[in-house]
Amino acid sequence: MNPVQQMEYEKLNNAKLPSYVAVEGPIGVGKTTLARQLADSFQGDLILEGAEDNPFLDKFYNDPKSVALPTQLYFLFQRIKQLQELRQSDLFSPCRIADYLMDKDRLFARVTLDDDELHLYEQVYANLTLDAPTPDLVVYLQAPVEVLYKRIKSRGRSNEQSISLEYLQKINDAYTYYFHYYDKSPLLIVNVSSIDIVSSKNDYKQLVERILNTQSGKHYFNPKPL
Repeated sequence: MNPVQQMEYEKLNNAKLPSYVAVEGPIGVGKTTLARQLADSFQGDLILEGAEDNPFLDKFYNDPKSVALPTQLYFLFQRIKQLQELRQSDLFSPCRIADYLMDKDRLFARVTLDDDELHLYEQVYANLTLDAPTPDLVVYLQAPVEVLYKRIKSRGRSNEQSISLEYLQKINDAYTYYFHYYDKSPLLIVNVSSIDIVSSKNDYKQLVERILNTQSGKHYFNPKPL
C-alpha cells in the first residue's frame, strides 16, 4: 500500500502538482527517503544522485584532500547527464522528484576543494550548468549536526563511518548559509529533528499538505503532533 492510500489523502488526485521538486539537505537528513515517498505519492519520476556510483567517494571519506577534485567532478558530470535526460524525458509525466539540487555541487566544492582546485572546478561548472532547469519547489530538510551524525552512524553504511563531526558541521553550515539567501524558486524549510515521515502517517501527511500549498516565497515547517 503506497503512502497516499495509507494516509487516505483524497485531495492529492485533484491537486496541482509541482512539475519538478528538489529535496535537499546535508548528509543523513533523509533526502532520498523523502524523495522516494513523494515520487510514489505523486506517481512521478524519481531522480537520484547515485552517490554509491561515485568510485572516488570511499577514498574521499577516508582522505578528503587526496581525491576531493575528482570526487566533485564525477558528481558534476553525473548530474549534468541526469539533467540532460530530464529535459529529454516524457513531457507528460505528472512531476519529477530529485534528491538533490544542481547547486549542491558548488556548495560541496567550496567546502572540500583548495583554492586552485576550486578555480578549476568553477570554470568547468560555469560551462556545463547554464541550462540547468529550476525546480518549481525546493524542500530543504534541516537538522542539527548531532542528529545527522547519529543517523549516519545508525544506518551503518561502511563508507560513511569515517565522516567526522567537523566535516558534517562545515556542510551543515554551508547549507544554512546557502538557503538563507536562496530565492530562485519557492522554498520549504523543514525541521526534521523530531519527525518520522517513514513511520508516522500524520507527519508525512502534514508535510505533503505543506508541499502542495507552497506556491511562492520561503516557508518554514515544524510539524505539530496530534
